[in-house]
Amino acid sequence: MAIKIIDFDAKYSQNFYDLNIEWLKTFFYVEPFDEEVLSKPDNYIIDKGGFIFFAMKDETVVGTVALMPTEKTGVLELTKMAVSPNERGQKIGQQLLQHCINFAQEQNLKALLLYSNTKLENAIYLYRKYGFKELELEKKSPYKRSDIKMLLEL
Repeated sequence: MAIKIIDFDAKYSQNFYDLNIEWLKTFFYVEPFDEEVLSKPDNYIIDKGGFIFFAMKDETVVGTVALMPTEKTGVLELTKMAVSPNERGQKIGQQLLQHCINFAQEQNLKALLLYSNTKLENAIYLYRKYGFKELELEKKSPYKRSDIKMLLEL
């Protein structure tokens, strides 16, 4: 069944929250900042000039990702990517990533930035495959769980 990627719709805000909270609890833990951002995606992402996309299978949300503004003009942070547990392994994350790259190119952005953790070997492999290069991680990284920072210049 084909996956369709759609733009943010507030009616799917709970899906955005649920998918990301499940992913965080499975692989890490939920930081207070995560809880705040995920429960108010309009305030923290959309209203600040960011974007949220949903991967749809029929009428069901099976994945999500966000692009959040950074301090640098033309650079968005690829963040909050999560896929439903029973849909993992079907390249939905890869489709979301490709959608974000295509979107960023269409918007004439300079780069996509991301923070991740090297224990997520499949994700890091995927990011490198798509051309993301590792940068030095700042001492006060926005996420306690992140131990790698990567950039894709467009």
